[in-house]
Amino acid sequence: MKARTGGAPSSEGVRAGLLAGIAAYAIWGLFPLYLKQIETVPALEVVAHRIVWSLPFGALVLTVLKQWREVTAAFARPHVVARLALAATLIAVNWLVYVWCVANDRVLQASLGYYINPLIFIATGVVVLRENLNRLQIAAVILAAIGVLVLTIGAGVFPWPSFVLALSFTTYGYVRKTTPVGAMPGLFIEVALLAPLAAGYLLFLWSGGGGAFASEGTTIDLFLAAAGPATVIPLALFALAARRLRLSTLGFLQYIGPTGQLLLGLYYGEEFTAAHGVCFALIWSALALISFDAVQRNRHETREAAIIQSAAASPNNS
Repeated sequence: MKARTGGAPSSEGVRAGLLAGIAAYAIWGLFPLYLKQIETVPALEVVAHRIVWSLPFGALVLTVLKQWREVTAAFARPHVVARLALAATLIAVNWLVYVWCVANDRVLQASLGYYINPLIFIATGVVVLRENLNRLQIAAVILAAIGVLVLTIGAGVFPWPSFVLALSFTTYGYVRKTTPVGAMPGLFIEVALLAPLAAGYLLFLWSGGGGAFASEGTTIDLFLAAAGPATVIPLALFALAARRLRLSTLGFLQYIGPTGQLLLGLYYGEEFTAAHGVCFALIWSALALISFDAVQRNRHETREAAIIQSAAASPNNS
């Protein structure tokens, strides 16, 4: 029997990718609970700790999975390292803005950013992959645009964190999907590329008598150290999902995370105005259209694949 050498993932691979994606987005949906425990720590310092503590935890995971050879092979390919450097920059920006949102009671804006993420996935398909929008997708984009406009006028401020989060994470997902390196090895290289800058920044803080670690109590120290597994686990799951699922499927799973964040934002007492209500209602309507369209297209593709497989297996095709 010949091994699979490429092409679309097997049904088992797709199933594993789906489970990984659900788990990743569920963890991210609850992530504000973690960040609220260290909200007294400046956002940039939190991101630096996420990077530094992710390095040893990532190394441990690689050792358990016996994937160091793939890391070495990736480092020997300059174009792969360059793409992972871009991915690292994108995810660092995403982390920084997200941590800032939670610390400054803007979890709802973070939630909005990840709600519009599927629409950015669609835009990526149009701009990068030259895909054409059908009527349902066009209607969804118009509804989302109206929703953001209503929120901007109602709040008097353009929700820039939402768009930075959406754009940075969508681009990160696309770069990782198109980079020929495994989920965990790629993530480790990203962290390794960022680690010198992060460690240098933390050393700079400590040399000046600043920095939260070892100065604000054992609880803060433990939460900062936990940034390693809290960062690596969902990102590794997402990277695995991004390699095995279509962009449209990833966009559908994206609903899980912002729903959890929205509920937590309300739990923490953030203001939810009429403008927020109209905006989120229009965004949800847009997502409903996208979901319906995705289901219809998947059914059509499944029927076509079944017809082709049946024709190929016919005795007349010998």
